[in-house]
Amino acid sequence: MFRKSNKEPQLDVFSSVPSMLEGGSLKQYNDENHWHNQFREYVVMNIDESDFKVLFNESMGAPNTSIRLQISMMILKESFGWSDSQLFEHCRFNLLTRSALGLFNINDPLPVESTYYLLRKRIYEHHKQTGEDLLAKTFEHITREQIKEFDVNGHSIRMDSKLIGSNIALFTRYEIIHQTFSRFYKTLDKRSKFRLSSSDKESLEEISNEEPGKTVYRSNKDQIKVRLQTIGVLIYKLLKTFTENKSEQYHLLQRVFSEQYKVQDNLRIELRPKEEISSDSVQSPDDPECAYRNKNGNHVRGYSTNITETCSDDDLNLITNIQVEKANTQDIDFVQDAIIATTEVTEQNVKKVYLDGAYHSVPNDEFCEDYDIDLVMTGLQGTVPRYDLELTQDGLMVTDTQTGECMQASLARKTKRSKQLKWSIRTEKGYYYFTEDAIRASMLRKKIKETPKEELNKRNNVEATIFQLGYHLRNNKSQYRGLYKQKMWAYCRGLWINLVRIINFIKQTCQRTFKIMEIPVKLAGFYDLFFFETRFQPNLIRYFSIIVILLFMLKFY
Repeated sequence: MFRKSNKEPQLDVFSSVPSMLEGGSLKQYNDENHWHNQFREYVVMNIDESDFKVLFNESMGAPNTSIRLQISMMILKESFGWSDSQLFEHCRFNLLTRSALGLFNINDPLPVESTYYLLRKRIYEHHKQTGEDLLAKTFEHITREQIKEFDVNGHSIRMDSKLIGSNIALFTRYEIIHQTFSRFYKTLDKRSKFRLSSSDKESLEEISNEEPGKTVYRSNKDQIKVRLQTIGVLIYKLLKTFTENKSEQYHLLQRVFSEQYKVQDNLRIELRPKEEISSDSVQSPDDPECAYRNKNGNHVRGYSTNITETCSDDDLNLITNIQVEKANTQDIDFVQDAIIATTEVTEQNVKKVYLDGAYHSVPNDEFCEDYDIDLVMTGLQGTVPRYDLELTQDGLMVTDTQTGECMQASLARKTKRSKQLKWSIRTEKGYYYFTEDAIRASMLRKKIKETPKEELNKRNNVEATIFQLGYHLRNNKSQYRGLYKQKMWAYCRGLWINLVRIINFIKQTCQRTFKIMEIPVKLAGFYDLFFFETRFQPNLIRYFSIIVILLFMLKFY
């Protein structure tokens, strides 16, 4: 049965770390503002272990070590960009790391590697079976407690996205098909292979044992095309022969075949043209969940990560929502879910959202209008149109930005297929039409021009958050494969970024408070000096000044 771990472990008289330190080492170890103590207070102690209760039952038994400890280790691993071996080394021998995890005694045990990996595996399998994201719940719970603790303002938010490559090699089309095909064939035992004809079996053995990289290197385009056609026929025979096979390799082969080939009515197998292959197709059999995207010349085979954070000028700003999807997911698909999730985490209504042009869409505009949210766009995608549009009581007024001519558009006749109203003007080349979306975009461009530059620049700071998110990445490439593993990495990085901001905010607050507290002290000293040789009552003036300054401080806070 599941049981929670103790939040207040007992110190051993003979093995407690504080009893072994002295001087500057002890001072740093006990410093409440140092990262290890802040991590333990604002991250470790806010982990709700009851969320992971679903991973354990009577047959599976209770966890043999603290769930809170293992989740904290996962966060620390991604926080510092450690490998697994570095993580366990620091947890065993680094006193500050052990203190961050709540291990105050030198002999406090750590979970063994197998236990740590087993928990990660259970979290992954639970998400795969039920769709419930336990680490997302942990991220939301910790962030919610931090927002309450520091009274974070969640009425204004901003967001940005980043493409992150998967930990896969760059495969050609031939290599993707060959690798998927050969891996499935090698899973078949000798008994299953007897169901194949001798000629097919001989061809399958020959192709599966070759190195696809070398084949691509020494073959020209036409030879590769012929070879792909041959492999397509063999794959079709394999799929028809082993229809009862339910393995992952079979389903992957089935998916690759449907993406790369098509079967004609006469059962003739044809290779699909490259133009028909979707960006969502398999990019590598090592990570079938990743997708392809070309963003401004940046070719990425991996995932898109969207970050949403609070946006306040002087107060603490925290990441409130992290979304990870396939790379071909458009930014416009993140907006509505991010706003709803932020509202649930902050328990405050979002009133203003700062976005760039990639997030603009009519459904997002309508969503923000329905919830009375001010949408501040820093720009719109695409070229600036020649005509400015303004919808008035008299109709649609069209201004030609090149000639300065202003004219009134006519409402076009609506057909059965048309979903929007259209207006038209007569030009030298014929009629020019405007849709409701074009009018909305034109009005939004005017709004952007009228918005002060200082207001538009408020979105820029989220780009620094994106930089910190991928700080430990090499060439913007992850060390993980699979969508959920990317999510686990992103949640841990987000929690660390929030913690660093909290630490810096506490330091700035303490410094500001110290400077303000110096004012009444110096003022009291001034009155002592001024009234030193007089018979006037200096204490009365001094105390009165201190009271005035304290009242000013209360008003300031």
